[in-house]
Amino acid sequence: MLQRGLGVLLHLTSLPSAHGVGDLGPEAHAFASWLAEAGAGVWQMLPLAPTEPGRGNSPYNSSSTFAGNPLLISPELLAQDGLLTSEDLASAPEFPAGRVDYEAAWRWRGELLRRAGRRALDQFSLRQEIERFARREAGWLEDYCLFACIARDQGMRLWSQWPWELRDRQPQALDGVRERLGRELDLERFQQWAFDRQWRCLRARCQELGVTLLGDMPIYVDQQSADVWANPGLFKLDGAKNPWVVAGVPPDYFSATGQRWGNPVYDWEAHRQEGFAWWGRRLGRHLELFDLVRVDHFRGLVAYWEIPALEPTAINGKWVSAPGLELFKSLARRHPALPIVAEDLGLIDAEVREVKHLLGLPGMAILMFAFGEDNPANPYLPHNHQPDLLAYTGTHDNNTLRGWLAQEADPATKDRIRRYLGRPRLDEAELAQAMIRLVLASVAGLAVLPVQDILGLGAEARMNTPSHRDGNWTWRLQPGQLGAEQARLLREMAQIYGRR
Repeated sequence: MLQRGLGVLLHLTSLPSAHGVGDLGPEAHAFASWLAEAGAGVWQMLPLAPTEPGRGNSPYNSSSTFAGNPLLISPELLAQDGLLTSEDLASAPEFPAGRVDYEAAWRWRGELLRRAGRRALDQFSLRQEIERFARREAGWLEDYCLFACIARDQGMRLWSQWPWELRDRQPQALDGVRERLGRELDLERFQQWAFDRQWRCLRARCQELGVTLLGDMPIYVDQQSADVWANPGLFKLDGAKNPWVVAGVPPDYFSATGQRWGNPVYDWEAHRQEGFAWWGRRLGRHLELFDLVRVDHFRGLVAYWEIPALEPTAINGKWVSAPGLELFKSLARRHPALPIVAEDLGLIDAEVREVKHLLGLPGMAILMFAFGEDNPANPYLPHNHQPDLLAYTGTHDNNTLRGWLAQEADPATKDRIRRYLGRPRLDEAELAQAMIRLVLASVAGLAVLPVQDILGLGAEARMNTPSHRDGNWTWRLQPGQLGAEQARLLREMAQIYGRR
């Protein structure tokens, strides 16, 4: 059962930074301290995996499920380690305030990382440390570094279009890559070492402050990833190593044509035959990084929406069964506590609920979804919550509370909220504050608030709009926007509702 507490949702990229995008540096440590001051014992963030402008900068669409995002490496911390100079940092370009320009951030940080990497690799002691890290993480690191370097060398073509000997991982061809691109491989290893070093420092600080880290594991991996390239037999691919069916969800609240994610789907029989070993390594990696892990789209591990690859939308898909119960029983043998949160939103049927119950996994409730015409039976209404639940005002896929009330909630929905509260004359700003209190007052074990809702921000602060490719993942806090007064108010509410 979840311990009653308060969590805050904020991804690292949304932190302030002089270098274009939030990272693992001083602002992350300052935010961890702010959480402790505010009485919030849980920091929830999005996946830490590598992102690219060509993939929409989505942390759910990555070249690796194991690697860390080099964009999150802090230049300030590299300078503290003597790998960058004050002159290196002083030449930073002017970045937009309050938004991430990913291409500009990558150009600037990429050069800094190469500079720092060359200096690190020229130091015998650091090179030895990087080599020890590479040996420790060899199960995923070598494949990731090879994939990243070959992908750049091949002009970012799909790996299924690489020369066959690279596509099919012929040992002689890979040895040739190691010889020809050896320095680039070293720099990739350096980046993963630097990410790991900075992440461990942040996690240690969170542990000192009593802040639990709640991470996010996407259900699927990207076709253009080291994961699929290194393990093609675990996915439904055709003879040319392209997916013949892809993942998504049917038409729903977010889209009338559903969502065609395009990820390859798992060949579950192949996973069963290897004893779910890949999944064991994957979850193990996430539990090295986080204290708790949210499994995104949990229902897809019980039954998933499979779409023919040639279909342009998700409409003409079908439900296919998946061995979720068998999978998680196998994972529980490796990780007995199974510190997992099931993202059980969307089209949830009795079978999904039964599997979640048998596994004893906490689920999620979104208050924005609670005030439909099915009141008072809606399971997301606070009076229907259970202690083994995470209750949210909204997630990264929703509008902010203020944005939702202004743009999406119709008059009947707002009237139902006012009637539920027994306060018929609340304006939208007051409604947003009252909804925060509803989540905090719930019997749900953990109440989670996005930072945007704590600050009362509108739709301009939305993090992601599902099924829209552009303009996502860019919102950032301004320096000083989150301060002592917000911490005091949040701590007071946490105390009022027994979340301290």
